[in-house]
Amino acid sequence: MKKTIFLTCILVFIIACSTSRTTEKNDHSTNKEQHIRDGSSFENAIIIKEHSESKGVDAEYIWLHENFPGYKLIGQYLLNNNKKPFDKLDIQTADGQSKSLYFDISNFFGKL
Repeated sequence: MKKTIFLTCILVFIIACSTSRTTEKNDHSTNKEQHIRDGSSFENAIIIKEHSESKGVDAEYIWLHENFPGYKLIGQYLLNNNKKPFDKLDIQTADGQSKSLYFDISNFFGKL
């Protein structure tokens, strides 16, 4: 339990100190296509464009912080779908709703 709290504190510190990170915002897509990338499923996963694991993981948590301020992380899972790696993060929103969010991590998974 202490290890989990320690790692969570380190992660929060990294997020607080980090600069902006790039997430998928396809400038050539329509607003409808951008809206679909809400993380609600594998098909609608947020695409993380970072090319290293440390920056990629930071980008996931920055996205969560920006889109669900005050969220609580319930669990994080590495999954594969159609031969691509995904992170599934289960959260509880600030207003108490449970959500599962999917991130396409194929750009950075396994890269230092």
